[in-house]
Parts: sequence; structure tokens; C-alpha cells
Amino acid sequence: MNFLRGVMGGQSAGPQHTEAETIQKLCDRVASSTLLDDRRNAVRALKSLSKKYRLEVGIQAMEHLIHVLQTDRSDSEIIGYALDTLYNIISNDEDEEVEENSTRQSEDLGSQFTEIFIKQQENVTLLLSLLEEFDFHVRWPGVKLLTSLLKQLGPQVQQIILVSPMGVSRLMDLLADSREVIRNDGVLLLQALTRSNGAIQKIVAFENAFERLLDIISEEGNSDGGIVVEDCLILLQNLLKNNNSNQNFFKEGSYIQRMKPWFEVGDENTGWSAQKVTNLHLMLQLVRVLVSPTNPPGATSSCQKAMFQCGLLQQLCTILMATGVPADILTETINTVSEVIRGYQVNQDYFASVNAPSNPPRPAIVVLLMSMVNERQPFVLRCAVLYCFQCFLYKNQKGQGEIVSTLLPSTIDATGNSVSAGQLLCGGLFSTDSLSNWCAAVALAHALQENATQKEQLLRVQLATSIGNPPVSLLQQCTNILSQGDKIDRRGSKIQTRVGLLMLLCTWLSNCPIAVTHFLHNSANVPFLTGQIAENLGEEEQLVQGLCALLLGISIYFNDNSLESYKKEKLKQLIEKRIGKENFIEKLGFISKHELYSRASQKPQPNFPSPEYMIFDHEFTKLVKELEGVITKAIYKSSEEDKKEEEVKKTLEQHDNIVTHYKNMIREQDLQLEELKQQVSTLKCQNEQLQTAVTQQVSQIQQHKDQYNLLKIQLGKDNQHQGSYSEGAQMNGVQPEEIGRLREEIEELKNNQELLQSKLTEKDSVIENLKSSQTSGTNEQSSAIVSARDSEQVAELKQELATLKSQLNSQSVEITKLQTEKQELLQKTEVFAKSVEVQGETETVIATKTTDVEGRLSALLQETKELKNEIKALSEERTAIKEQLDSSNSTIAILQTEKDKLELEITDSKKEQDDLLVLLADQDQKILSLKNKLKDLGHPVEEEDELESGDQEDEDDESEDPGKDLDHI
Repeated sequence: MNFLRGVMGGQSAGPQHTEAETIQKLCDRVASSTLLDDRRNAVRALKSLSKKYRLEVGIQAMEHLIHVLQTDRSDSEIIGYALDTLYNIISNDEDEEVEENSTRQSEDLGSQFTEIFIKQQENVTLLLSLLEEFDFHVRWPGVKLLTSLLKQLGPQVQQIILVSPMGVSRLMDLLADSREVIRNDGVLLLQALTRSNGAIQKIVAFENAFERLLDIISEEGNSDGGIVVEDCLILLQNLLKNNNSNQNFFKEGSYIQRMKPWFEVGDENTGWSAQKVTNLHLMLQLVRVLVSPTNPPGATSSCQKAMFQCGLLQQLCTILMATGVPADILTETINTVSEVIRGYQVNQDYFASVNAPSNPPRPAIVVLLMSMVNERQPFVLRCAVLYCFQCFLYKNQKGQGEIVSTLLPSTIDATGNSVSAGQLLCGGLFSTDSLSNWCAAVALAHALQENATQKEQLLRVQLATSIGNPPVSLLQQCTNILSQGDKIDRRGSKIQTRVGLLMLLCTWLSNCPIAVTHFLHNSANVPFLTGQIAENLGEEEQLVQGLCALLLGISIYFNDNSLESYKKEKLKQLIEKRIGKENFIEKLGFISKHELYSRASQKPQPNFPSPEYMIFDHEFTKLVKELEGVITKAIYKSSEEDKKEEEVKKTLEQHDNIVTHYKNMIREQDLQLEELKQQVSTLKCQNEQLQTAVTQQVSQIQQHKDQYNLLKIQLGKDNQHQGSYSEGAQMNGVQPEEIGRLREEIEELKNNQELLQSKLTEKDSVIENLKSSQTSGTNEQSSAIVSARDSEQVAELKQELATLKSQLNSQSVEITKLQTEKQELLQKTEVFAKSVEVQGETETVIATKTTDVEGRLSALLQETKELKNEIKALSEERTAIKEQLDSSNSTIAILQTEKDKLELEITDSKKEQDDLLVLLADQDQKILSLKNKLKDLGHPVEEEDELESGDQEDEDDESEDPGKDLDHI
């Protein structure tokens, strides 16, 4: 007999006495036996009975089994049996099919045993410590038991593990186990552990869970993997969903880049197994978790950026345009691409450039819109395409302009070879399928969302309704279809088409007075709206009445009174006479009270179970919430209040225009001041550079003058020495010593002497030319004149330098003054800006403040003019300084040229004179040796006369060469 069925089914049958007594005896053996083998055998017997007699074993043996876990840890076999027995008691897994009532009672039994086990928190801590054992027979049953506890009473067990020291870290070690069965069950354990617990999710993430799970997914073959990949993806979703901290950690760890290989599905049209479809579906959902519209905007945009940069978006678009992709995967891919591009301009631009692999290539947007307006496509796919189009246009004015431009006459393809997005939307808007009407109307409304420019551009769209009739505007055609109501036979919901058109018109007319004027210009529109609102129709038509009331209220609130017959006051009088204000407000309230309104306002994605639930758009619910209150106030306002409001509004507009004008002027003046400040800074830097250059050049001039004076003195002294040596050479005769050799040497000396003499004559002529501009005074007098001239030039340069320094100082003072005045201007501008921010003041106060602002602005203009004059004067001074510096530079260049010429000539002359002196010295030495040889030969030589004449000549040389003393000094 099945004991479990008897107990749980409430039947009278129970376990036989022998079986109950056996369980009792086994428990006594576990508790009292001293031999380990006896206790092991008893626990093994309890394990075999635990599935069939779960209640009895659980009641009698649980305490003994826990005691075994505490005392017999050295024996892995008995620990494994005890863990398996506890798992059988607590787990609700049944091998055979049982009745529903029995299953429910079994679940209650499992939770009761779990509650008994975790009542003592030490039991869970003991179980965590057992998981550190590497023995397979201990670790694997421990993992299964802890997973079962978490399934039964997850929150309570999570709290115990959270407060256990290193509790989560011990469980993370399971992912690194080399045995796949333990690793895979460890993933399941972590799934149960991380469910709905943010604190544990963060700990698991920071324990390197992302790295390990992505490695497992890669090892198992990514999307081609088995059930293990699915479990890892579910665990990743648990860690990332609604956990901004983990999402940020996932992004910063560059794990988004590792998701790209998941979507490399290849070109094969076969091989889409059920497991692969499930894996890819979970992978797409994981991408959506990172870019969900409910996430913080900054985190979402950073993930979108990373997905574009690593090529993940491009890979998703490849799947989007591929053939042979299962319908549910294609639908989820469209939804994923939608949220990856939503609100991020770079991704939206890329998506606009994607083409389908067709001939000729068509934009992906056009291909998707063709599916949306095709009633034969699955409903979920059409909803996904609509969501994708909405996300493409969300905060994308560039994309909105591109869509609207495809409807304008100048951009429509006259050949008809290609169909545009605008043509598809118009085709869906006027088709006989109500769902296509609704989707096209909502899509077109999103092209106008918060974009006044495109609302005005759409007024230019003309439609050819039939051959021979003049074209009508798109706005007129929408109102014509709306007024026909149920006269046109359509497939689908009765009110879906009218609701879609009314939502489009409300979006189009809001915040666009020009569109309101065009709408009111058709005399049939207002009577149609008032007639719809005034009728007493059924519940299905109440929503249409509310939307008509909203459209009429928009026509009043955004009316610029340009049409005499449809001014605000006349429209409100018409409402009061034909409808009644209270009735009008009541009908307006039908919108927000509708049961589908709150559902649509929750999420941007149009997610509906069936087409008849597709009534409201998410963005439209925001518009209703924004306009319902202001329209109610506008309806109840009297004509006098409207006039006062209009006057105040005009005054405020004028005031705003004046303030805007003044702000623009102040902004321009700030830019001018900034430019002037930069010019002053540039001038200051240039002046500093010029001053440095002048200082360097003055020092160089002084050095050049000193060198020039020294060279002049040396040149005079060398000339006198050359003259004395020449005379001495002429006085001494040349006589042979040794007949052959002496004659040859004398001839060579004579030739060298003649050559040197000719060169000396040429240098003398050069020196005479240099002295031609001077008087015929001595060498000392000529040096004094040159020094006087140089001193005058130095004095002039010093005077110019002093002038430059004084001008630079005055310029620095002016710059400081300009900076001080600019700070005063900025303070005055801030005071002025604060004074003009106050709104809603009376007309007298506004006029007074405007006069004050004008006075202050005049003062600011005058001060700016003075600053410009001062800057102009500084620029002129800078020009004069630059001219003076150029003149100084030219003078310096001339002096430098003259100095270089003199130095070159003196250097050449000195070199030749040195060579001559060497030759003369050699000649004197040879003459002396010749005299000595002549004496030896017996020729008489008058030495005394020669010596006296030589001494006399030396004395004359000293008297004629006053620069000689200077040379000694």
C-alpha cells in the first residue's frame, strides 16, 4: 500500500505496524549505536524508506539526521546518506503522477519540514560548511538540499545565508567545480538564491559571477548550447534585472562586448532547435534588461553607446534582415533593436542607414512598415514594428523630419519605382483594416511629437483622392474619414479607426496654432465635434466622445483668434449652448477613466493580448494628462479673464522679446569683451617679447662695440710693429754664408719679402679707405671719435628702451582697468538678469522695470564704447612701439654689418701680418748667423754703429707708438 497516499489523502489506511516499528528502530540505532557501520547502515535504510514513508521518516528521523551531520563529518558516506534522506523529506519532487489535492498537500508538507529545519539557523550554517567538502557524495546532495530549502522558503533561507560569514562566497565556488553536474546544480542553486534579493545579487556579482557565467556560456557553445546555457542566462537576468548597481558593474567590466558572439547565428536556414530558440530569446531579453526604458537615462545611454561601439547593434540588425529566422525570435529581435536605439541619436542614425538585402535595396524602416500595415502579418509582429518605429522617432527630430519629408510634394518619387515610409503610413491610414489605421495614425503622431516644425510641414501634404477631383490636404482627409464614422465597412474594431485618427489630430493640433487655424477653417469640423459630444451614446462611443471633447478643447486653448467666426469666446459660447460646460468636462474625463488608459500609460511598448485592446498610445496618455487640466480651466474662464490673460500674455511676450533682445545684446557684448580681453592679453605677451628682444639686442650692441674698439686699438699697434720690422729689414744687408745654400735661402727670403710687401701694401690701402671718412689725426683720435659715436647710439637705444618700458607699464595699468570694468559689467548683468526673471507682475511694474533695464543697457553700451576707444588707443601705441623697435632693429643690423666687415678685414690683415712677422723674425735670425759666419771668415762688421743705430730706431719706435704702453697694460 502506498503510505504517502493514505496519509496525505486523509484515508483511514496507514502504515503497517511493522514498517512504523522499523522506522522507529532505525532511528534508535542511529541515536544509540556506538559502531559507525551500524549507524551508516541505519541511515541508508532510512534513505530507502524516506520517499515512500516521507511523513513518518521526517517526523521521527530529522533530528537524528541533523545530529549525524554534526558528529560524523569524518565519514563522507554516512553524511551523503543523511543529506539524501533530508532532501527526500523536504523536496516535493514526485516520481509518479498523483492527484492535484495530494500534490498541494505534499507542497505544504515540504514547507513545514523546511520550516522545522531552518528554525535553528545553525542547521543552514552547518549545511554551508558541508558544501566546502570536495567529496562528490557530500557536495552534490548538499547542493540539492539547499536548493530545495530555497524553493520552499526562499526569503527566510536567503536572510540566513546573507548573515552567515562567507556564506555566498562558499556557494560561488560551485561554479568553479570541475564536475559538470555539481557546477550545473550550482547554477540552479544560485538562481533560487538571487531571486528577488538585491543584496545577495550585488554580492554574487562582485564575486566574479559575470565572468564565470559568460565563460560557461562560451564553453557550452553560446546560443547553440544546451539547458546549461539557459540556466546561466536566467541567473544573469536575476542579477541584472532591476539592479542598477549590477548593470553598471556589467557595463564597466566590458561584459557587453562579450555578448556579441551570442548573436552570430550564421546564414543557415535550418538548425533552429527548440533549445536554440529558447536560448536566443533569453539572450535578447538580457540585452533589453540593460537598455530598458525604466532604467536611469544615463545608464541606458551608456549601454546603448557600448552596444554600438562593439558591433552588437549591427549584429542584431543582421538578424533583423536575415531570412529563415523564426517568427518569435524575429519579433523579440525587433523589440530589442527598438530599445537599443530608443532616444540615442547615434544608434538611430545607424538604424536609418540599414538596408534590407533586396534588389534593389530598401531601407529597413520601409521593410518593417510594410509588415506593420499588412493585415496578414502576426499581431505581435505588427506591434513590435510599431514599437520599433516609435523608438526610432523618440527624441529624434532629424528622423521625424526625414519621415515627414517623404510625404512632401518635392520629395515624392514620381516614377513610382520605390515606396517611401510616408506613403506606407498614408496607405495604412486610409486602408479598410482598422488595426492598420490605428498603427499608421499612431506612427504618424510620433513623427510630430514635440516638433512644431514638422506639424507645420505636414499641413503642406496634399492627397489625390480620386481621378478628376482636386487634391485635398492630409488634415482634411483625416477629418473627412472621421466624420464618415461607421459608413465605411472596415475589418476589426468599430472604434479603433476613429480613436487612432482623433489621437493623431490631437497630437497634430496641440502647441500648433497654425494647425488649429487650418482645422477650424473647415466649417464642418466644429459642428461635427459638438454633435458627437452632445449625443447620448453607449459605453463604446463614450471614448470617442471624450476624444472629440479633447480635440475641441485643444482648438480653444491653442486658438490664436485669427478666424473671426471661431474665436475662443465664440467656441466657448457654442459649447455652453449646445453641450453645457459641466457635460463637456464630464465627457472629457471619459478618457482618463477608461480601463485601457492606465494600462497604456505604464510602459512605452504597445503590448496587448489582442487587437481590440489596442486603443491608447503611451505618449498620447502623457498628452492627455498634460492638457486635461488646462482645457478645463480654459473652458471655465470668462471673456474678461480671457481678455486680461491675452493682454498680460501679449505684454509678457513683448517683455520677453525685449528681454531676449537685451540678453542677446549682452551676450554679444560679452563675446566682444572676451575678444578684447584676448587682444589685450596678446598685446601684453607681444610687449613682453619685444622688451626681452630689445634687452638682448642692447646687450649684443654693447658687446659688439667693445669688440670693435679693442680691434681698432690692436690694428693700430700691429701697423706700427710692421713698419719698424720693415725698416730694420731694409737696413740689414743680405750676405751669403755658405755659397750655394745661402744664396738659395737669400733668394727665397727676397721672394717672400716681396710677396709680403705687396700684401701689406694692399692691406694699407684697405685701412686708408676705412679712415677716409675721418680726419688726418692720430690713431688715438680716430678711436675716440668712433667711441663717441657708439656712445651716442647706446644712449639713444637706452632712451628708447626706457620709453618702451614706460609705455608697457601704462598699458598694464590700462589692462587692469579693463579687467576691473569687465567684472563690474558682469555684476551689473547678473543684477539685470535677476531683475527680469520675475513673471506675472502687473503692467505698471513691468513697464517700470523695462525702463530701468533700458537705462542700464544704455550705460553698459556707453561703457563698452569707452572700452573700445581705449583698446583702439592701446593698439595705436602698440603700433608706434613696434615701429620704434623696427627702427632700432634696422640700426642694429647696419652696425652689425659694418662690424662684421671690419672684423673680417682685420682678421685677414692680422693673419697676414703675423705670417710676415714670423718670416721677418726668421730673417733676423738668419742675418745674425750670417754676421757670425762673416766674422769667422775675417770680414769686418761694424757692430757698434749698427747697434747704436738699432737702439736709436727702437727709441724712435717707442716714441712714435703710444699704443705700445696700452699693449703692455
